[in-house]
Amino acid sequence: MNQFIESTGVEFPIIGGPMYPCSNPELVAAISEAGALGIIQPLSLTYVHGYDFLQGLKYIQSLTAKPLGFNALIEKSSRRYQQRMSSWIDIALDQGVLFFITSLGKPDWVVERVHAYGGQVYHDVTERKWAEIGVDCGVDGLICVNNRAGGHAGKLSALQLYEACFSLNKPLVCAGGISDSDGLQDMLKIGYQACQLGTRFIASDECRVSDTYKQAIIAAGEKDITLTEKMTGVPVSIIKPASKNEQQFKAQGVLSWMLSSKKFKHVTRLFLSLRSIMNLKAVISSDNDNSEYWQAGKSVAGIHSVLSVKQIIQQLMKKQEIKVHSEDS
Repeated sequence: MNQFIESTGVEFPIIGGPMYPCSNPELVAAISEAGALGIIQPLSLTYVHGYDFLQGLKYIQSLTAKPLGFNALIEKSSRRYQQRMSSWIDIALDQGVLFFITSLGKPDWVVERVHAYGGQVYHDVTERKWAEIGVDCGVDGLICVNNRAGGHAGKLSALQLYEACFSLNKPLVCAGGISDSDGLQDMLKIGYQACQLGTRFIASDECRVSDTYKQAIIAAGEKDITLTEKMTGVPVSIIKPASKNEQQFKAQGVLSWMLSSKKFKHVTRLFLSLRSIMNLKAVISSDNDNSEYWQAGKSVAGIHSVLSVKQIIQQLMKKQEIKVHSEDS
């Protein structure tokens, strides 16, 4: 039995990872409509794509009647942000969203609220100590973010992270490095219940980023992926322009000190994130060469064309379909 499929009601063991700024409504809906699980990224929906949260959610639901998820970024920051995230969670629950991915914080209060509606919470983790905190808070599963992921990547390989977390007896989802059927099959064989993909879905017809961004993903290889702390204060995977030295993306001097300070790190991360908003909007709204902000994971190595979401999922499931359905029967 595949626990992820059984508990979510989706057709395939695939999550469309929440991406800021790339999770536009049409992309999220298309992923769910194609049989996977599309995840609403509320900051992308509101700040980047300009929707009131409730209206944006209703728009996504008008495009698909299939299950959707919600990404709750719960790191401590400003009081106003925390209140807004709490409100968005309540709205999502009231509108029937029952799958939540928590990131960057302690998820106990989200678990309590979601479980009251009969929903489930999966928590982002990069190592066992964070997984243990999530399990202690009552989460239903774990998103294991490995060292090949886009966004906020981990330090462990997919296998190392699985071996670190499988004894916690929760469904595990592999996040990072998957772009084709072979990669998905390999992770399911290890024991993961599903895989979360982000970068592969950026290079899709439904994703509302510039063609320049999509072509950069197609042209990139693993060696072109580096980490930067300058976007959010936490290492984020990006495509490194050939003209820039890798050290240019590292936090140095005063910025490095502020990010390591218990007193200043949260406000510094908030400042960096807010400063990035306008730059990230440029990625969405134009074909200008904003390559410093092209987020992507090492799965770029297996991405060779822009396809529709339906085609991407069909290709991912080529070698899995018989196996997954036989497990469910």
